[in-house]
Amino acid sequence: MDETTAKQSVIKMGKRQKLTVNNISTIGAYLDAETGNTDDNVLLPNNQIEGKNIQEGDVVDVFIYRDSEDRLIATFEASFAVAGTMAKLKVVDLAPFGAFLDWGLSKDLLLPKGQEECRVEVGKTYLVGLFEDKKGRISATMNVYKFLLPNFDLQKNELVVGTVYRVVPEIGIFVAIEDRYYGLIPNNEFFGNYKVGDEIQARVIRTREDGKVDLSPRLLAHVQMDKDASMILESIQTNYHKKLTISDKSSPEDIKREFGLSKKAFKRAIGGLLKNRLIEKTEDGFKLTEDGKNHK
Repeated sequence: MDETTAKQSVIKMGKRQKLTVNNISTIGAYLDAETGNTDDNVLLPNNQIEGKNIQEGDVVDVFIYRDSEDRLIATFEASFAVAGTMAKLKVVDLAPFGAFLDWGLSKDLLLPKGQEECRVEVGKTYLVGLFEDKKGRISATMNVYKFLLPNFDLQKNELVVGTVYRVVPEIGIFVAIEDRYYGLIPNNEFFGNYKVGDEIQARVIRTREDGKVDLSPRLLAHVQMDKDASMILESIQTNYHKKLTISDKSSPEDIKREFGLSKKAFKRAIGGLLKNRLIEKTEDGFKLTEDGKNHK
């Protein structure tokens, strides 16, 4: 092999690694990229080595990123995530070309406009993945699908928590289970309003052969009926006229708009309230019974 062939740099962008101090200069310590070309070495600035007895030949554990001038920089600071992983990061500033996220370093992380799944807001946190862009810079993306993993261990009806990362009404609600695994609430399983960034609890419907998991935000029927019934009862109790004009004859659209329930779930809950004599049927809907008025 030709000895003049350039060696490949050992530098790993957006990750922590151990590098050897090649030399000390007036602006900091240069870390050996092991290419044989000192121009490839990475600067560990003075503000990182002040108070530390850094000498040539020392091995240091640092994080590598690019500064605002696209120069490779090393830091002892710890980031909240590294390239190829996900984290929930807070938006600290907005710009026409994207948003800036706090990822634990003095230089904020860019979430480019084209990598946003929704309009982000300063002060809110979002689940993002970190990747190296075409220019060798670490950026964030809200399209975390490619960062997720299959899960073959979840059992039917098991309750899980996750973060909504995409909403496609024709398909469903895409969820990162435990901010790590593939999850989907199919469009025939949700009736509420969901938005990107929501943290939810859901029930496992099935685990597919590829390890992707279908979910439902609704509990088993008999448990969910109690929750739905309590919600409807509270709605009537807080209504000035103590009545409910939505009935079992109302359209599915009206029921969904009022309670976020399917018509089937609504009728099941109403049936429970009637059975327990907490409400009674009227010509135009339902009203509270005396028991219903006093029920807590």
